[in-house]
Amino acid sequence: MLAVRDLMTREVATVDPQLTLREAVELFSTRHVSGAPVTASGRLVGVLSASDVLAFEAETPGVPTERPALELEDLDEPAEWVEGEEAPAAFFNDQWSDAGADVLERFAEVSGPEWDYLAEHTVADAMTPVLCSVAPFVDVYTAADYMIRAGVHRLVVMEDGRLVGILSSLDIVRAVAQRRLVAQGPEVRSIRREGADIRH
Repeated sequence: MLAVRDLMTREVATVDPQLTLREAVELFSTRHVSGAPVTASGRLVGVLSASDVLAFEAETPGVPTERPALELEDLDEPAEWVEGEEAPAAFFNDQWSDAGADVLERFAEVSGPEWDYLAEHTVADAMTPVLCSVAPFVDVYTAADYMIRAGVHRLVVMEDGRLVGILSSLDIVRAVAQRRLVAQGPEVRSIRREGADIRH
C-alpha cells in the first residue's frame, strides 16, 4: 500500500510570516501551488493557503473609491479665501477622511485609485497557526481520511520534528488518476489506522 512518503512533494516552498500577502500570492502563482507552510527561523509556525488569503480579504472592509454625489443645496456659497483660514481643499480631505489613508498618500499612489490591500498586510495576519501534520509512513487512505475530517487540502509531513514534505489533495487525486491506489477492504485499512502516527 502507498504511504504518504510515496506521494508527498519533497521540495516544499515555504513563506516567512513577515512576507507581504501580495508576495505570498505571487509565489503561489509562480510555483503553481495553493498554499505553503510558514516558517520563522527554521521553525514551522503555521500554514498559509489561498483560502486563508480570500477569507482575510473578505473580512476586511474595502477602501471606497467614489463618493455619493452632493446635491447643490448641500453646498455652501463660494466664499473668498482669507489667508490664515482653512484652505478650500480641506473639503476633499474631509470627504475621504474615513478611508483610512491620508489624501496626500493617496495622490502619491500612482498604481491605482485604491490601496493594494495584500501589500499592506503580512502572512502572519492571515495564516492558520494550527498545523495538521502526518508522518511519512502513514498510509494514504488514513491521510485522506484525516484531510476530510480536518477540512484541509494539505497535510504537513513531519519526521523527527522536521518538515520533510507536503501531501496535498492534488497529490492523492494524481495517484488515483495514475491508478497507483489499490482498493482494499475496510479491515486492512482499520488495522493500519491503529498504528498511524497523526497529529493535529
